Amino acid sequence: MLSQLSPAIRQYLIVTGNYWAFTLTDGALRMLVVLHFHSLGYSPLDIALLFLFYEIFGVITNLVGGWLGAHLGLNRTMNIGLGLQILALGMLLVPAAMLTVPWVMAAQALSGIAKDLNKMSAKSSIKLLVPADAQGMLYKWVALLTGSKNALKGIGFFLGGALLMWLGFAGAVASMAAALLLIWIASLITLRKDLGKAKSKPKFRDIFSKSRAINILSGARLCLFAARDVWFVVALPVFLSQTLGWDHWQTGGFLALWVIGYGMVQAFAPRITGKARGRVPGGRAALIWAAVLTAVPVLIALGLGSPIDTATLLIGGLLLFGVLFAINSSLHSYLIVSLARADGVSLDVGFYYMANAMGRLLGTLLSGWLFQAAGLGASGLAACLWVSAALLLLTTLISLALPQES
Repeated sequence: MLSQLSPAIRQYLIVTGNYWAFTLTDGALRMLVVLHFHSLGYSPLDIALLFLFYEIFGVITNLVGGWLGAHLGLNRTMNIGLGLQILALGMLLVPAAMLTVPWVMAAQALSGIAKDLNKMSAKSSIKLLVPADAQGMLYKWVALLTGSKNALKGIGFFLGGALLMWLGFAGAVASMAAALLLIWIASLITLRKDLGKAKSKPKFRDIFSKSRAINILSGARLCLFAARDVWFVVALPVFLSQTLGWDHWQTGGFLALWVIGYGMVQAFAPRITGKARGRVPGGRAALIWAAVLTAVPVLIALGLGSPIDTATLLIGGLLLFGVLFAINSSLHSYLIVSLARADGVSLDVGFYYMANAMGRLLGTLLSGWLFQAAGLGASGLAACLWVSAALLLLTTLISLALPQES
């Protein structure tokens, strides 16, 4: 069956399979670390700080990884990412007494490098596998890859919890490392060797984008993801657990389902934004959808001081935010792949995802600091939501400078 497919589609399926396998282990590993260290008595803020290096090294990796991809080829950077994730999992197989905070932070740093090498390689590869005049197909393939990744990340949360209950921490980590090792060996054999290697070797200074459109889109992406994580990473889970009294499984399960639903909306975003009617979106669409999203955290923050039941308000607000954020994210993911140059595509995509990682890092740090500084509870969550709205307004204003048509 696979032999009857075109070479481009076969490569797309291999890239997607690699990305799926990696994402499952990444989501499961995050949940394993959260649950394991929660059971050891760590506070939510302490647990969030375990992922600090994960985000910091994501910024560095995306910036340097694009240059590596252009020099070595995307097949190699994707396989390096898979190999590093296996190594990160192996670091967590040491005796329990050695699982100190610095050691786990180091393992998470390695996992962060692996994740962003894998993601940059997968997203860049799509640009090279789709004809330049098939922008509708490009949008569809990017949306499917991005949406399926996020849905699988949510499934990975459940997988991590299930493996922890079934096999224990060490058994869960070992089983994931073994499965990923098999995927890695298959990838080494099947991925095209010259995929993404630039014809003219870029200099190291070329890691910074010279394209005005990509710089603007990267700035919008930074603010967009900071706006999500400023209330989603620390403030929301702690609020659900401590203020609303949700138990650990209710909180983790709800957030996992949210991520799965978010990924499904991303996959269908092309139909929502006009592809079904023959239109491929440009900067104008990104501007409009960012403006609509800005209203959601404002409405939730205002609702926290009203007679509306808080749990109902948050669930409804999160569902609406998830749908609109998924559309915004999918639009951005398509626009960066569309705007990136074909020769050395990983340089532009790497720079853009560096901004994405910087936004996540900023949002994570602000989420913990704001929620604590504003007094925890509803006042802390409201402070995070108002900052989220301000960042989304900034996203909207930056999007005014994007090329309005595709």
